[in-house]
Amino acid sequence: MLVDTARIELKAGDGGKGCVSFRREKFVPKGGPNGGDGGHGGSITVRAAEGRYTLVDFHYRRHYKGERGQHGGGSGKRGRDGEGVVLEVPVGTIVRDNETGEVLADLDTPGAELVAAKGGRGGRGNARFVSSVEQAPRYAEDGQEGEKRVVDLELKLLADVGLVGLPNAGKSTLLSKMSAARPKIADFPFTTLSPVLGFIRVGHEGSYVMADLPGLIEGAHEGKGLGHRFLKHIERTNVLVILLDASAEDPSADYETLLGELERYGEGVADKPRIVVLNKMDLLADPSGVPREFGGEEVLEISALEGAGLSVLGGALWRMLREFDE
Repeated sequence: MLVDTARIELKAGDGGKGCVSFRREKFVPKGGPNGGDGGHGGSITVRAAEGRYTLVDFHYRRHYKGERGQHGGGSGKRGRDGEGVVLEVPVGTIVRDNETGEVLADLDTPGAELVAAKGGRGGRGNARFVSSVEQAPRYAEDGQEGEKRVVDLELKLLADVGLVGLPNAGKSTLLSKMSAARPKIADFPFTTLSPVLGFIRVGHEGSYVMADLPGLIEGAHEGKGLGHRFLKHIERTNVLVILLDASAEDPSADYETLLGELERYGEGVADKPRIVVLNKMDLLADPSGVPREFGGEEVLEISALEGAGLSVLGGALWRMLREFDE
């Protein structure tokens, strides 16, 4: 299951207290102050990591806490800094402050990171407060409190290819035939409820990631059905496959519905490179009546269930992705 949203509570570590201490040595009756500083509290960092594709870890564990800094000691000993916490998220994760709604970071490249909750500074020991006026200060600072924050994580997939279609167009079947992914497939009208990723290898040349995205319905740009939860994932795909059911009552009307939703959503998704694919050709007794052109775009004909035409589709997608990289 691809979990694409999560809300987590962060508490960075508090800083350690500074120490009040005085030098004590034989034959030195009036040793000076030598209290050390407290260590800094551990911060909580969110980092984009390759190889992660879901926020499911944060769905089951929602509270994260940094370690407190150690208190300062005598003889000028500084307390140890608290251990920080690094939370690894998929590349393409947006971090948003829950209270203000402000986007704190868009972690769209591997290794990008954000200090989401900063650890408290350690307090200064009494040795820090010596001056010409005060030679023996008997006070030190407490450490600062670590930052508290509730953040929302939102994943926008960074798939190479996104499958777009109405419910029951056959997207899940297509993905299962072209990759090792095993999305839920039903023999009755059914739509995927969360995105599924498939890894597709192209001979010895390379590979790409395909996303089976939840089925669109009319009005999705306004939030109907899965609405923006689906459409947001299209923003970062490189190529779209507009998958149409050849056995539907009017494939041309289905095409217009899909394209209209993409255009009304905006964010440039309707301008992405795309291939129009007619699926379920095996169900047609007379294929001659099916349109071969939609909006001036040529169409590839396949049967995902039987595997017909998939090699041609795979080759066309690979060529488009190679052009995109150039």
